[in-house]
Parts: sequence; structure tokens; C-alpha cells
Amino acid sequence: MAILSGLAVYFVIWWLVLFTVLPIGLRTQDEDRNVVPGTVASAPTRFRAARIFLLTTLISGLIYGAWYVAGTYFDIGFKDLPVIMPGVDP
Repeated sequence: MAILSGLAVYFVIWWLVLFTVLPIGLRTQDEDRNVVPGTVASAPTRFRAARIFLLTTLISGLIYGAWYVAGTYFDIGFKDLPVIMPGVDP
């Protein structure tokens, strides 16, 4: 696989994982009973960007590593997925 293709796959995985990691451990201002005037009650009390980005990077690396190993060493790819549309030969 080309380096740019691998980076593109990792980039897509990273963004998907980011949106699943964002709500983990989130405390809103409403939950802490400390709503700052001018903000919505659902705003986070403390946004921990470094923690979220680090966790996202670690999880994405594990998923990408599993995908790379499956494709490189076990030769598992898109051709091995079941056909969803009946009557269409891959």
C-alpha cells in the first residue's frame, strides 16, 4: 500500500474515532450546577483536548494496526466481504 493511501485511511479512522471519544467523560455545566451566563447549559465544564486527542490517536492506531495486519498478513480485503446486492457478481 502506498504511504499516502495509508495516511488517508488513518485520517478517516482518526476522525471517526474522535466523534466516538468526544462524549466520554464529558461533564456539562448543567451537571455541575455552574452555568456561566451567556453559554448554553450543555457546554462542557472543562474541555480536555489533549486527553481526547491522545486517546483518539491511541485507539485509531490500534484499529489501523489491526486493519493493516489483516490486509497484509492474512490477505483479508474488500473482496472477502459478503455481497449485499443479490444477482450482482463481484
